[in-house]
Amino acid sequence: MSEPDLSLLDDVVAAKVLDAMRAASRALSERGIRHVIVGGLAVGANGYPRATKDVDFLVGDEAFERHAGGFVTMKYGIPIEINGVAIDLLSLGGAEEHMAAALDAAPGSVIDIARLIYMKLKARRQKDVADVVELVKSGIDLELCRRYLVENAAPLVQAFETAVATAATEE
Repeated sequence: MSEPDLSLLDDVVAAKVLDAMRAASRALSERGIRHVIVGGLAVGANGYPRATKDVDFLVGDEAFERHAGGFVTMKYGIPIEINGVAIDLLSLGGAEEHMAAALDAAPGSVIDIARLIYMKLKARRQKDVADVVELVKSGIDLELCRRYLVENAAPLVQAFETAVATAATEE
């Protein structure tokens, strides 16, 4: 796959989850908050459609209000649930300047595959590693992902190579 395709989620992800994704994206856009789809929905749009029960967005810093004493809250009107579907907002970490370009994409678009692979490997959860293996099997651009990791997250390269090797044994 070269570009993420949200239509791959049709008939795989519940309609109420997809509706919540669209409604949350509208609400974020109306408030001027940069955001891209990440998580399970992004995995599906990038070639491995699978069910998911929540909506995950990577959002810009403008989604939050900073208060005295280091206290941070979400800005008023940002959805955290729509019709029973959890809306999870993820922010960039301090050492993740390389991820900032993802937020330059059109609001509500799907994060690019290299950054998605980074996020999945960084999480280190078994289900995230399994997502990477399945994405590799779906035919993602391995060299693009490898280059991104080498340039921005060298400690994750070995985990990526292990996922590639696992995918090869499962095909």
